[in-house]
Amino acid sequence: MDTRGRLRRFPAPEASNSISSRPYRWGFVVTLGVLSAALLALAAVGLKSVLLSVFIAVFVALGLDPLIRWFQRRGLKRAWAIVTVIVLFILVVAGIVLILVPPVVGQAVSLVANIPTFITNLRDSGWFETVNEQSNGVAATVAQNIGAFLSDPNVWATVGGGALQFGAAVIDGVSTSFFVVVLSIYFIATLDQSKQACYLLIPASKRPTVVDYAERIMASVGKYLSGMVVLAFINAVFSTILLSLVGVPYALILGVIALFVTLIPLIGTVLTTTLMTIVSFFVSPTAGVIVLVVMLAYMQLEAYVLTPRVMGKAVQVPGTIVLISALAGGTLLGLLGALVAIPISAGILMIIREVVIPRRARS
Repeated sequence: MDTRGRLRRFPAPEASNSISSRPYRWGFVVTLGVLSAALLALAAVGLKSVLLSVFIAVFVALGLDPLIRWFQRRGLKRAWAIVTVIVLFILVVAGIVLILVPPVVGQAVSLVANIPTFITNLRDSGWFETVNEQSNGVAATVAQNIGAFLSDPNVWATVGGGALQFGAAVIDGVSTSFFVVVLSIYFIATLDQSKQACYLLIPASKRPTVVDYAERIMASVGKYLSGMVVLAFINAVFSTILLSLVGVPYALILGVIALFVTLIPLIGTVLTTTLMTIVSFFVSPTAGVIVLVVMLAYMQLEAYVLTPRVMGKAVQVPGTIVLISALAGGTLLGLLGALVAIPISAGILMIIREVVIPRRARS
């Protein structure tokens, strides 16, 4: 009789991988994970300037990509279109450095030095006396406090004490700007290759879908950034011409301020209009009223004519989300964050609308 048939087969004991069976191992693994995350966070904080420079360069390349495609549609091969855009980019940067920076710096220094004179002239003007009487002396008190603050030697001693820090910040800003320009040129030249290399990291089964959404999001980002720069440039040129015509000094530096501030969605033009109006009232009430009225008219032209033509359908984001995104981005990364937060929000909304919601509907 075969005794093997009567033998009971006991299953082999299963290896237990529960946390309770190996607490020390799991504690060690969790501790290593926490330490790794902390080290990565410290490294990111230490390299924040480098990461921000790379971030800026990537968005510069995405913003110039629509111009490259425009040259391609005009018959240029992509290689020559890239070379053309790079040359134009270098010429613009060189023009800003050689032509625009010296007078802007000179006007900024002169503006700071002449602030006390402006306040004295304001107090001596006839219309200021009328405003002061109607405000029961509040206007004179405010002007006196501002003048006393600017005339205090301790204030200028504090400014002078921070001169070395300011100089170091300027040197750091120049070196960072040079790095960003060089990195932007590299990304412009290798944008397609960089994207294809990133796409290879995605599983082949999901690659077509991810590539489709990524290309659409990056195209939207590029159109949005290039459109915002065009609108900001038009606003800056118009503001500079307007301030020059009404006799406002330092029109050039105010125009440069308008160029950067108007990059902030929705509220940028309002902020620059407010600043220009206040400065113009220091010259004369007539100049202030003219600047206010003309800029209000320009805001309507920009909202209903220029923006639809320049931006097209680059970004479709509700107004409330635009404001929230701009505030959040500005808090995290300043002006750059406010600028890029809108296309990023548009990409997130597109993924939610075309991926998340359909999956929820099918479940």
